[in-house]
Amino acid sequence: MKVIRDPIHDYIELDELALALVDTPEVQRLRRIRQLGFSNLVYPGANHTRFEHSLGTYHLAKHLVKYVDELKRDELLAASLLHDIGHGPFSHATEELIVRYTRKSHDNVEGLLRKGVISDVLKDFSLSPSNIAGHIKGETYPGQIINSEIDVDRMDYLVRDAHYTGVAFGLIDHVRLIHELGFKENKLVLNLGGLQAAESLLVSRFLMHPTVYFHHVSRIAEAMCAHAAEYMIENGLSPESFQRMDDVAFMNEMKNAGGYASDIAKRLDERKLYKRALYTDIDSLGIDAIKLRNNIRRIEIEIAENAGVKPEDVLVDIPEMPEIAEMKAQVLINGKLIPIDKASSIVAALGKAQLDNWRLGVFTPPEYREKVGAAARKFFEVKKDIKQFKLTEL
Repeated sequence: MKVIRDPIHDYIELDELALALVDTPEVQRLRRIRQLGFSNLVYPGANHTRFEHSLGTYHLAKHLVKYVDELKRDELLAASLLHDIGHGPFSHATEELIVRYTRKSHDNVEGLLRKGVISDVLKDFSLSPSNIAGHIKGETYPGQIINSEIDVDRMDYLVRDAHYTGVAFGLIDHVRLIHELGFKENKLVLNLGGLQAAESLLVSRFLMHPTVYFHHVSRIAEAMCAHAAEYMIENGLSPESFQRMDDVAFMNEMKNAGGYASDIAKRLDERKLYKRALYTDIDSLGIDAIKLRNNIRRIEIEIAENAGVKPEDVLVDIPEMPEIAEMKAQVLINGKLIPIDKASSIVAALGKAQLDNWRLGVFTPPEYREKVGAAARKFFEVKKDIKQFKLTEL
């Protein structure tokens, strides 16, 4: 047994299996992948990593595995430590790109579990890679502890992200939540006594999205990074090797790639980011932008042509329609399972308000802001801008 000091959970105890997994190159790589991608450009303290988060998820999972069959407990604990090893550099900043080129999301990790040092460790402890992969994807009923509507993954990252960014929205009583979770009919459900703690989790997640996860500076930097990565892949970089890079390795690769990618790397290093030419909500658009998500490159080219700039000087950011996965959670009331939005008026209101956080952005170098903005407003048939922002914005 080894004890690690953690700023969120105080002391985290690692047993023999956990220590063996933590020492693998795949898990150690997570030390060099920032949890929040480029959020440190907004919140300088947001330099925590996927490694810390994985340890926190493991720590919380230990409190819930008592509800499952003893033979599954080691599989679940291994899954909690390994659930993020499929992330590419800068975490979610490159996720959509990796899925597009590899057809695999970050939680599709069975291939990684069947080779290298991790495979050897799992064999030593007689653990099944396919079972662990199923737990990570939430495809098994015990795996709901790690991947479901209210899981230990969410509990850790919300509290941890709030702590390192310094925002005041991460006040979640995760201890109470864990105490009030249990299985009924192979479904991870919440007892009525944990409803208020669940409400605070959903409120926290709702507020963290516009404040941290979808802050416009983070979205701009992520869009710049993703476009540079796409440029490199289209010019010979293997998507599989790209996915296995850490943040430092990818930034070095970007700097040495030449051309557009090197220019973006320099901008990210010096925080000379593109600016918002258009930034608006869904009600201000005259067209259904969500349906155009698969044609973003074409949109960028058309806006660039109309503005008289190069296509690489226009970045269009159309997020997916917001969804609060926790809305599907079930609460056990008087022996019956009730959807959480039926059990809580607060949760129901959050469900209706989630569209308020959605923003479409068009980003460009500051010198092209006015003409790109005009072309973008024309393309998206913008009725009104939701917000005036200063030319000297951060």
